[in-house]
Amino acid sequence: MTEAKEHSANSKPGHETRDASAGPLAAFGLILLGLIIFGLLVSWGVQGYFFKHQSLGPPAVPFENVREMPPANQPPLQINPAQDLGVFRGREKDILTSYGWVDAKAGIARIPIERAMAILLQKGLPTETAPAPQAKPKPAAHKILNKKP
Repeated sequence: MTEAKEHSANSKPGHETRDASAGPLAAFGLILLGLIIFGLLVSWGVQGYFFKHQSLGPPAVPFENVREMPPANQPPLQINPAQDLGVFRGREKDILTSYGWVDAKAGIARIPIERAMAILLQKGLPTETAPAPQAKPKPAAHKILNKKP
């Protein structure tokens, strides 16, 4: 028992024995607040300097009605893609549902898809006529084995 008392009297405790003082904590907080305010003032001054000395020109107007034409060496841009797609699909539908010449000199014409499917149902698909199968020659070993002595 005496050893335990001696040990506790000579050793240091594992925790703080007094409270932290508020003075240094308040000083740290004030210094930090001062640095933040100083940084904001410096950045505001730098912004004012650059706005005064480096003009970016007049502000852009987002809804300006002036349109520049694309250069002549580049393809034109689509103004209304949905309308262009509708016109394209209309032309394709007209081609697929009407009669016309593909190559008049060669005598190649086009017919509507519905008509082509009706003709195909009436006549059926074209088939190739397969050549008659030729008889396979028997191997020589077969002749030798089947010979009667």
